[in-house]
Parts: sequence; C-alpha cells; structure tokens
Amino acid sequence: QSHLVESGGGLVQRGGSLRLSCAASGFTLGGYAIGWFRQAPGKEREGILCISARDGNTYSFGSVKGRFTISRDMSKNTVYLQMNSLQPEDTAVYYCARTTIRCRGEVGDYYTWGPGTQVTVSS
Repeated sequence: QSHLVESGGGLVQRGGSLRLSCAASGFTLGGYAIGWFRQAPGKEREGILCISARDGNTYSFGSVKGRFTISRDMSKNTVYLQMNSLQPEDTAVYYCARTTIRCRGEVGDYYTWGPGTQVTVSS
C-alpha cells in the first residue's frame, strides 16, 4: 500500500527555519511528482512547491516567493521542504501528496495525502 508521511513540523519564532520531510513508502519517487501543500485554519488548502519525477524539476504554485525550496533524496525515498524566514502567516498544517510524473497546477490533481505536520510560527 502506498503512503506518504510528513514530519519535522513544530513551533518556531518569526524569522526562523524548519525543514519538513515527506517519506514515501509503497512506491518510488522516480515514478511520481511530489508536491507540498499547506492549510491554515479557515482557509483552503494551497500548493507550495512540487518536484517532478524523472528530472527533478521544480514547480512553484506561487504562494511563497523564494523563501521555501523543495528537494529530494532518492536513496531515502524522501522529499524535503526547506522553509526560511518563516512568518506568522506561514502557520498551517503542511501536507505532501503525489501526482503523475510531471507536476500539476491544481491541488485536486494530487492524491495519496499524508496526515500532515503542524507548523506554528510565533511573533
């Protein structure tokens, strides 16, 4: 069975950094693009970044301007989200999910969602 599990969330002060991990099991990253998403209380889930399956090209949903980066370690079957200069408005539950080989621009095109990891940024 295929699963994604996020980890690395926590409480951080404004301006701080966190690195989230998304561990895949039951499938390999080489066959699927993986996206990072977040959902704040009372808001819709929004896309952040995606990394494609074959060539590792990245795609931005446009919600975060340059402060976050996505990467992967194929040997660990894990995708990372490095978050820098965190702000209180970044507080949300962060999720990862997969889609077809190439990144897609709609949240609804992603599936196999992880349970999420909470990120809280204090002011």
